[in-house]
Amino acid sequence: MNTVVIDVHTHCLTESWFQLLQQHGGPRYTVETVRGGLRAIHLDGAPFMTPVPAMFDYDLRLKTMDDNGVDVCIVSLTCPNCYWGGANVSTQAARIMNDDMAAARTAHPGRIRWFASLPWQYAELATNELERALAAGASGVMVLANIDGKPLTDASFEPIWRVIDAKALPVLVHPTAPPGVATMDMARFQLTASIGFTFDTSLAVARMIYDGFFERYRNLKIIAAHGGGALPYLVSRMDQCFDNIPACREKISVRPSEYLPGIFADAVVFSPEVLGLCVATFGADNVLYGSDYPHTIGDMPGCLRRVNELKSSTRDKVRGRNAERVFGL
Repeated sequence: MNTVVIDVHTHCLTESWFQLLQQHGGPRYTVETVRGGLRAIHLDGAPFMTPVPAMFDYDLRLKTMDDNGVDVCIVSLTCPNCYWGGANVSTQAARIMNDDMAAARTAHPGRIRWFASLPWQYAELATNELERALAAGASGVMVLANIDGKPLTDASFEPIWRVIDAKALPVLVHPTAPPGVATMDMARFQLTASIGFTFDTSLAVARMIYDGFFERYRNLKIIAAHGGGALPYLVSRMDQCFDNIPACREKISVRPSEYLPGIFADAVVFSPEVLGLCVATFGADNVLYGSDYPHTIGDMPGCLRRVNELKSSTRDKVRGRNAERVFGL
């Protein structure tokens, strides 16, 4: 297999960003020790993101890529991204990470690409930072599936989406702790990781579909993280609701499943059967290899092994050819 392997879902951090979060993220965001001894970022008392040493270490990342046959990774800041601390701190957090990822690409031009993070709560600051990041070499944009509790279809984000759409940029929609984690008792068993994340993405993309988002922004390349969340399992139910519930037809005139050929998903799923369903749902041209490295449940070799087990015509597309097309590599 000579196809270039491109990992579109992999994360990094810096100590400067982590310190800034601990200084300005409270009272909602805190860092506390969880079962097993690791320190996790909590939202409203519920753990949802565990920084690990490999997030801070590009040398280790490159070695892990080499060991597993991954040629290129497109790194991004994981949750809670930079949607906390007010305008100045949020912008500072975005700049810290964007500058660090840009430096990594400069140091390793054939191996590292990156998604820009933006202070989405502040539209003018976000569009300014987007222009700065693109000038520094960003390959696309990272956005969380909710921005401090607001849906991505909120009117306050329209100026940012218009700029992204005009530039036809890839956008990784990545989950974070969904609103209401405390009410839903997601602290126990760290349910945010196993269940909450996937439904944060599902709700975000489903709302985009029903809201006519893909009618308004026709040039976007939305990549729904973690295999599209629960959408492969639920899109037929969305169609059924469209057919029978007038509220679902308020802003769109075709069934939700008809939008899926314009949406991408990554291959960060953990069984061959689920990956097969993801490919069947989104199409062989729309699924991109990802690993979620180096999160505690990330699986660079396993995700790639499952991709390699696909039939050859699909396998080569998912390994890297689709990403080459989407990102213009």
